[in-house]
Amino acid sequence: MMKKLLVGGEMIDSTLANIGLLVLRVFMGLSMALAHGLGKVPPSERFIEGTATLGFPLPEFFAWAAGFSECFGGLFLAVGLFTRPSAFFLCSTMFVAAFIRHGADPFSGKEKALLFFFISLAFLLIGAGKYGVDTWLRSRK
Repeated sequence: MMKKLLVGGEMIDSTLANIGLLVLRVFMGLSMALAHGLGKVPPSERFIEGTATLGFPLPEFFAWAAGFSECFGGLFLAVGLFTRPSAFFLCSTMFVAAFIRHGADPFSGKEKALLFFFISLAFLLIGAGKYGVDTWLRSRK
């Protein structure tokens, strides 16, 4: 049960579909980790204060959680390791970004967070695809 939760995924027979998932997963994961996550680990005082203004209790904890989610969740997603748990944490973080942090902004202000949210949601539902570490771990007896 735990193995399925951590490294589970849907089997897709199409080689082209699996290559498409690989390209999307690597690009999304590295974009998230390098462009968004690295700057938040450790979280700056400004980021912690911004987290506090969103109404979160323990803003330092949630700032660290967001930074870890974006940095390490992005890296794990890129290699296809613990894809579903990583995607879950990225979904959660991007939900907050889109609907709380940028909730009052026009669509153009929340578009990037929504794109990351829906791509993460797809990986949460599908898993890494054939070309990820999860698939190798699942096949080990």
